[in-house]
Amino acid sequence: MTVAKASVLVPDRAEPEAPAEFYASLLDAEIQVVSDPDFVELVGHNGVYVAIRQDHGYAPPSWPRLEDAQQAHFRILVAHGDLDEEEHEAVSLGVVPIDTKDSSGPRGVRFYADLAGHSFAFAVSPRNELPGRGREAP
Repeated sequence: MTVAKASVLVPDRAEPEAPAEFYASLLDAEIQVVSDPDFVELVGHNGVYVAIRQDHGYAPPSWPRLEDAQQAHFRILVAHGDLDEEEHEAVSLGVVPIDTKDSSGPRGVRFYADLAGHSFAFAVSPRNELPGRGREAP
């Protein structure tokens, strides 16, 4: 028997409310009230599901990391022609560009730091359609 599953990315933050509002706005998602006071959940119309956990000892990550450790980040898929528009929206919401030089071509990626210092990226969708939008990526 196959059990239904869902995955969720759970980044840690000192105060999860402000990052939740930022990502809800950026991803067209709604903030969900949950019973655990240390979690804030976001559910998007395009299949986005993210939870942000309050870490009382949180320290922001650095970019790039000097150690060899892997650092997780959000990767938000967009159509090739939408990279500039998405960057403009993100910067207007307060993010900091940290590596936007790899933005040309069919696999462009641009990295940013969100309001709490976590990295995230806009990347050109490797598929013909963007998840949940029914919109073809060039």
